[in-house]
Amino acid sequence: MDEVIMDQIMYAAHQAVSWIASLAIIFGGVVPYIPQYRDIRRTQNAEGFSTYVCLVLLVANILRILFRFGHFFETPLLWQSVIMIITMLIMLNLCTSVRMATELNTKRRSFTDFDWNYFWSWSGFVDYLQCVLAFTVMAAYVTYLLLDSVLFVESLGFLAVFTEAMLGTPQLYCNYQNKSTEGMSIKMVLMWTSGDTFKTGYFLLTQAPVQFWICGLLQSLFGISEEHLSFDGWDQSPVM
Repeated sequence: MDEVIMDQIMYAAHQAVSWIASLAIIFGGVVPYIPQYRDIRRTQNAEGFSTYVCLVLLVANILRILFRFGHFFETPLLWQSVIMIITMLIMLNLCTSVRMATELNTKRRSFTDFDWNYFWSWSGFVDYLQCVLAFTVMAAYVTYLLLDSVLFVESLGFLAVFTEAMLGTPQLYCNYQNKSTEGMSIKMVLMWTSGDTFKTGYFLLTQAPVQFWICGLLQSLFGISEEHLSFDGWDQSPVM
């Protein structure tokens, strides 16, 4: 009898831990952007945040969702991608709103201008939506045509996670251009690294496709190096 009760307790504990881990993996990825979002709203200045971070995550998560059609992986990882896409669109909406309010005399640029010099530097949020929609439709069509190819599907998965592994590169480049970390949230960068470490462990424990844990390892390594480079030798006025 005692063994039965103990087994039930262990099963309940295992289920609880699984649910907590799933919720953490679904929503944990968006937590680092909360302090950055609040800072941009408070200061009405988005110069310290690179919108190319949003581009990287939008591309990576759209490709990851398409990858699932050819290689099944856990549902929490699918929801993680959906939540991240929504979050990045919210961040883009905020950044474009702030910039439109502060750059009143700047010539408006739109996606339909098809000017490569201003790619991902458009004036309105709707232009980013048009670009994301166009990319999604084209990527989905190519995936539909080549879904029976194992090589294509696995390559799609690697492309998705490798793109995500480059997450911190746009922010690092933004800091390099400004020679400063002013306007960038330290909490966001630190949460990136801790979140990447957690994700890597989750991927390994749940036996996710090999692409996922390779991505996690790369992100963790890049995150540590980017933290060092971001706060070494530049104007250290980042937002806490």
